[in-house]
Amino acid sequence: MDAILGMPVHTAVLRAAVFSYYMIFGSLGDVVLLTAWLLWARGALVLKFLETFNSQLFIRAATVAIVALASFTYLRHRNRAAELPAWNGPGRPLLFPCGTTHTRFFPEKHSFSYSYLLVGIPVGWTGVAGGMISNDEHNTGANGWYRINAADYLERGNGHLGLRGKLDAYLESQGVDASKYPFAYLVTAAKFLGYHFNPVSFWYLYSADKRLAATILEVNNTFDERRMYFLTPDDDAVAIEAPQNNAATGDSQTHQPDGSKPLKQTWPKDFHVSPFNSRKGAYSLIAHDPLHSNMEGRGPINSTINLISSKKNAKLVARVFSEGGAIDPTKMTILQKLRFFTSWWWVGFVTFPRIVKEAAVLFFQRKLHVWYRPEPLNTNIGRHADKIESQLEPLFRRYLRYLVGQSPEPLVVRYVPSGIADAQTETMISSRARTDPSLGAEMEFKVLTPAFYSRFVYYAHDFEAMFCELNENHTIWVSKPELLPKLVIKKQPPSLLQTTSYLDYGYFTAIKNLRRRPERIERPLTSSQTGSTDHSQKDIRGFRLSAMDGYVLAHEDTKARRVYRGSVLKLFVADRIAMSSVDILQLEHWILKLLLAWVSMS
Repeated sequence: MDAILGMPVHTAVLRAAVFSYYMIFGSLGDVVLLTAWLLWARGALVLKFLETFNSQLFIRAATVAIVALASFTYLRHRNRAAELPAWNGPGRPLLFPCGTTHTRFFPEKHSFSYSYLLVGIPVGWTGVAGGMISNDEHNTGANGWYRINAADYLERGNGHLGLRGKLDAYLESQGVDASKYPFAYLVTAAKFLGYHFNPVSFWYLYSADKRLAATILEVNNTFDERRMYFLTPDDDAVAIEAPQNNAATGDSQTHQPDGSKPLKQTWPKDFHVSPFNSRKGAYSLIAHDPLHSNMEGRGPINSTINLISSKKNAKLVARVFSEGGAIDPTKMTILQKLRFFTSWWWVGFVTFPRIVKEAAVLFFQRKLHVWYRPEPLNTNIGRHADKIESQLEPLFRRYLRYLVGQSPEPLVVRYVPSGIADAQTETMISSRARTDPSLGAEMEFKVLTPAFYSRFVYYAHDFEAMFCELNENHTIWVSKPELLPKLVIKKQPPSLLQTTSYLDYGYFTAIKNLRRRPERIERPLTSSQTGSTDHSQKDIRGFRLSAMDGYVLAHEDTKARRVYRGSVLKLFVADRIAMSSVDILQLEHWILKLLLAWVSMS
């Protein structure tokens, strides 16, 4: 038999293998891919099939449905917007056309400036201002062109709390009585068309008599990490400024046209912002009240941040200042809005490319050394978790809860996750601590970066994982490290691989064979230095399952086991064939799918 159903035997076998692959591992994306290839290879047949239907009638019906849906959505949003409560508090939503300048003094001089658009809203206000600015805290669906979402500020997620609720929670975490600051005003780079790059946001906090009493600087770096600084006035603080003859610094920073007194403060630097500066030194701030006086003013924005080296020298001065008056969007005509969009729509999109351009100048022309990014400190907020880290976090949380619950010691562990929006802090209590709370030894276990979740599964031994990630790689912080042995050291070794599922057996056997200790994260090095290459040594120990593998097999359901084994195996395979990048592994998988689709349809 040299043909089956009109095709060669080898073609039939190959297509059967391809369709078997799709039946086992296929997804909705594979259906779309196969459909695309079908249209490409058999487009004439598809068109002939469609010709049997009244295409004009179909197009008209679809057009009517789309127009009806769009009209209904518009009317619904307009009606919802009308239901929003009026704002009777101090301050108003405003647009602040600004400029920013950066002046570096050493080791090489360098200056640049560009336009920058800021949006200001009273904290507690919700609604839409003139169709331009919106803060939809009640989920009414009403949106403006420049959107502020509470979930994007301060701690990750928890947008349901609103800006005021998140502000109060942050102040409480800093040991500050939020009632001392009943009024607040946020100045930030708002989202435009769903995008924003927001290096720094200013929270101006006011006392009951509407005087500027404190400020919060919310700083974001290009690595998606964040640091908030709560600053109160310090008249004795030394604020280092650029020389007045430097054109890039603009006017004097110690005087405001209305004569208001600026807020000044100096504090230690503990956040990695620029790759051309280490994490040493200090910052100083000079910030004028944009709502002076009595929270009825409308600018100007006028703030200066200075970077002071560890040797107390001015290293860099960054300014943001108003260029022209603030704009009330509720009083703009349609023509004024059109002119505004023409002048400012592009500014937010080019902020990051401008930073990259200046970084290239500093590196290639000025020959500055690059400081590689260190892992965040306990005071910082780590980046957002990727897909695999997001899948592993709930599993690690439940595993840690299991460890605490099984511990014979009286332990109370406060677990603080990282990188997961809306993930809550959890207090875990051992059985003995529940029986006698007076004996409970309290420990805070804080994950500093979501990279910890994907690194932890590489280790075969929990104690080794905790020790290395705490002391060498600094991906976690523990308030009382001496309590860790009571949590993770076990008298019994990990169990042998025992499961009734052949699929689980195959996956976990592969995981066990591919497991190896993860590469050590280098501490801050500059581009002028080279890291050590002898830290990665072959581990000759024979591994059984890790303790977490055993926990997942014994205590998690089928769905959780599938998520865990798939995530871990992707990480381990990516190490072998995709330069340790799951993204590259997925690209390779996608290329394989393209080849399979071509084989099956050609």
